[in-house]
Amino acid sequence: MSSLKARIEQVRQAGHKALGMFITSGFPDLTATPDLLKAIDAGGADFIELGMPFSDPLAEGIPIQRSSERALAAGVTMKDTLRFAAEFAAGSDTPLVLMGYGNPIMRYGIDKFFKDARSSGVQGVILPDVLPAPDSPFFRAATENGVDTICLVSPTTPPERAERIDALSSGFVYAVSVTGVTGTDKGDTQPIVDYLRRIRPSIVRNALMVGFGIRSAEDVRSMAAETDGAIVGSALVNLVSACWDNPDLSRSQRLAEVESFVRDLKSGTLS
Repeated sequence: MSSLKARIEQVRQAGHKALGMFITSGFPDLTATPDLLKAIDAGGADFIELGMPFSDPLAEGIPIQRSSERALAAGVTMKDTLRFAAEFAAGSDTPLVLMGYGNPIMRYGIDKFFKDARSSGVQGVILPDVLPAPDSPFFRAATENGVDTICLVSPTTPPERAERIDALSSGFVYAVSVTGVTGTDKGDTQPIVDYLRRIRPSIVRNALMVGFGIRSAEDVRSMAAETDGAIVGSALVNLVSACWDNPDLSRSQRLAEVESFVRDLKSGTLS
């Protein structure tokens, strides 16, 4: 499996922008995740974020909150999520990242989690509620097991802090496009563009990816212009929810809708 940094650099060398896609593990049911990962991969995603469901996902908007609730109600566990990751990694070269929160990892065991994540083919983790610090047990365990730690910057992050976050990150730095939760309407995009232009010079060690509120190929095109690529989550979760709740669609039709949506988003990354 390609490393995150290598995959994003490969895309950059081709003159394009990278596309990351997010889907919640165990959503909309336990049998769907493996097929959804394959459909997202077939649509052309350059890497995939697999959400680790949690009962209190502070950075997530309503769509992803509800997807976590639905997955937890279906009985998804951390072991399920790692199993889904391993099954995907066995059949694809596309990097896989786990996104979630510190509490479930602490319950699983921090050292055990990162060891098992690495053996499952996971390339990186995004933990919005874990303070970026070199002496953090999360960061230490990730480094010891060769798992990238992807940190976030936001419109309120000063340049000097962005430089420290860049130094602590590996894989890429995640630029949150708005001050708020996932799925938030971006509104006027010029302030976002100005923020990305301001923060970009501080990110020299890693690629810079932008996410939150990106819903279409045009959104991808406009936001990725100032970064190395874009990440889409809530829009995909909404599509999956609508498809799986539509009794008139077969499973193959639902997966085809997902693949087509990702392919359309990917068109926004091409020069």
